[in-house]
Amino acid sequence: MAKTENKTKPTGKSVTEFLNKVENEQKRADSFAILEMMKAQTGLEPKMWGDSMIGFGEFHYKYASGHEGDIFLVGFSPRKQNLTLYVMAGINQHPELLERLGKHKTSKACLYINKLSDVDTEVLEEIIKSSAEYTAEHQSGC
Repeated sequence: MAKTENKTKPTGKSVTEFLNKVENEQKRADSFAILEMMKAQTGLEPKMWGDSMIGFGEFHYKYASGHEGDIFLVGFSPRKQNLTLYVMAGINQHPELLERLGKHKTSKACLYINKLSDVDTEVLEEIIKSSAEYTAEHQSGC
């Protein structure tokens, strides 16, 4: 199988400059809060990945198909519709935490929230920390 290059890579752009451009004031404030939360829970510094994702740490993955690449341990993006948290260990590994989290939606490796006030931030911190630790230890997503 031919190796394809990932489009999402660290860019070296400023995380702070990116977040300061978030138009919605509440989303911008929540984004800075999530930034600090992820720093505290991972002990890592943030990097811009691509044009709109903020990631912490890095790991190499390889799928059974042969596709492989590098991505962050955990990250987030202030999308127009919601705040998207990338939980690379797979969000469904945390059913007991999700029950206590508050208003949210999920997909395989994403957690979607409208605003931080909709969720229990202590539970969110637990999800971030356990996901980063799991992914770092297993060097594998989902």
